Amino acid sequence: MHLGIDIGTSSVKTVLVDDDQRVVAVAEHPLEVSRPHDGWSEQDPADWWQGILATVDRLKQSHPAEIAAVRGIGLSGQMHGATLLGADDRVLRPCILWNDGRSGAECAELEAKLPDLVRITGNRAMPGFTAPKLAWVARHEPDIFAATRTVLLPKDYVRLLLTGEKVSEPSDAAGTLWLDTGARTWSPEVLAATGLDLSHMPRLVEGSEPSGVLRKELVERWGMARAPVVAGGAGDNAAGAVGIGAISAGDAFVSLGTSGVLWVTTDAFRPNPARGVHAFCHAVPGTWHQMGVILAAASALTWVTRLVGAPGEAELVARIDPARAGHNPVLFQPYLSGERTPHNDPDARAAFAGLSHATGPEDLALAVLEGVAFAVRDCLDALAEAGSKPAAVAAIGGGSRSDLWLGIIAAALDLPVHRLAGGDLGGAFGAARLGRIAADCADPAVIATKPPVAAVIEPDRGLAARYGDTLGRYRALYPALKGITGRATA
Repeated sequence: MHLGIDIGTSSVKTVLVDDDQRVVAVAEHPLEVSRPHDGWSEQDPADWWQGILATVDRLKQSHPAEIAAVRGIGLSGQMHGATLLGADDRVLRPCILWNDGRSGAECAELEAKLPDLVRITGNRAMPGFTAPKLAWVARHEPDIFAATRTVLLPKDYVRLLLTGEKVSEPSDAAGTLWLDTGARTWSPEVLAATGLDLSHMPRLVEGSEPSGVLRKELVERWGMARAPVVAGGAGDNAAGAVGIGAISAGDAFVSLGTSGVLWVTTDAFRPNPARGVHAFCHAVPGTWHQMGVILAAASALTWVTRLVGAPGEAELVARIDPARAGHNPVLFQPYLSGERTPHNDPDARAAFAGLSHATGPEDLALAVLEGVAFAVRDCLDALAEAGSKPAAVAAIGGGSRSDLWLGIIAAALDLPVHRLAGGDLGGAFGAARLGRIAADCADPAVIATKPPVAAVIEPDRGLAARYGDTLGRYRALYPALKGITGRATA
């Protein structure tokens, strides 16, 4: 038996998986995000730990024999979060999250200070990354910066509480902007540019390697027969890739979670920073990936559902006439939290265009589905410039449950979209696989296999042609509105 733990933005999810890779049980604990100012996003790390205890306690109560047999634990987590610890390993301030946009000025200063930044990391400085957040803390909270002894990513802070070890791994560490991504090791040069050094960083292991074992008091609390091995784990998207077997060059998927991701696995480090493409390490050795990232995907649908007072996202989407796709006069620019690919603009903001007296809630909802799809198309074109041209994409994340949305995305990308069998457990299932690989010294290719394809959504040719015209209008919105729709504090 193995456990996969995913520290997401909206919840902690823990899955119990048997040796036949069947999901035995799932437990989830909700999380809240604090937004003290426009463009800020924070969480209390203590809430992640309470989520871990709550979910594993629940699984222990419902499946005591299975929990007793757990041999490996894998961790997945939201990337980029800056968890600052003092000399006593106590948290010094709330964690600054991946979708926090406060450090735009620090990004520009970091690139000017270190011209080799892009060469070393393969990525532009973006406010979502961890390094600019520390530069912001150094400027605006100097006492906290001076007291900082360790910087950990969310899943790695949880690992510290689980094992007592300060460890990270390359897939998540690449998102800090402190990693020499090609070499898969910390860069002293980039650390120095933000006033830090190697002593502030956890040691690195590969995501499929052991990072420690579960502490004795937790083994006893959960009635385990022996202390399970805790794997290096992965950032959430890399864990999701392991969960669907996307570990070979050319494997691709679109993730429709809180944020949106278009991922392509690569067998070498191939950056394209000019277009906002992320070039990061994968969670298995000797493998990398390219990723286009949009900051609002399913969260944009949640937002418009609240805006129009609908009882739920599924109910609102069910009210949309599919025949309206491609004929909707309303356009939506989905930059509710700024945008990464292709603009790298934390101050960008969302907008509807084409509203009239006839516009109803269903038009707004359809515009959100289409706007997110066009943003994913921007990612596809940016990845193509970096040499990645997938023949098809799998779909994961909560948004992948919508047939309408997947049809829209297939048409916008002009690619087949594969819905996978077995449900969507996101990073937690991939984390469980990494836990098993680490505990059993298994070959990742043997464990991280691809699930069956439940359905293939081919692009509707008529809709794809209509979207070809609409895409140009959508892309005209950003330059036309830049400087008008920016956040008030910009």
